[in-house]
Amino acid sequence: MSETPQWFDEDAGPVVRPYALIRGRTRSSGADIDLVATVRAGAEPPGELSPEQALILRAAQSPISLADLAVELDLPVGVVRVLLGDMRDHGLISVTSPRAGRSRTNERILKEVINGLRAL
Repeated sequence: MSETPQWFDEDAGPVVRPYALIRGRTRSSGADIDLVATVRAGAEPPGELSPEQALILRAAQSPISLADLAVELDLPVGVVRVLLGDMRDHGLISVTSPRAGRSRTNERILKEVINGLRAL
């Protein structure tokens, strides 16, 4: 009978808490990354990457949002945000935030929604 390490679960695989992936940090060193910011893989990694970082680089071969990456990796957004910040600091990814001056909502659409709700 082979002995399986205690941190390994047959059904779930390696059991590692998400905060352990980012060493308990809640923020990366750079500016916060918006949920809808577009992430794209950049330079080739200079050394060995964590499995999560390798997955991020694979998923970001074409532009992908932070929110979509969190879903793809099945990790909390805060954890992915810190991983992305570290990767951005090392030049492994580029992050494009939505234009700050551009409004995310359209007044006409909001009025149509309100009118539709009133019609109910």
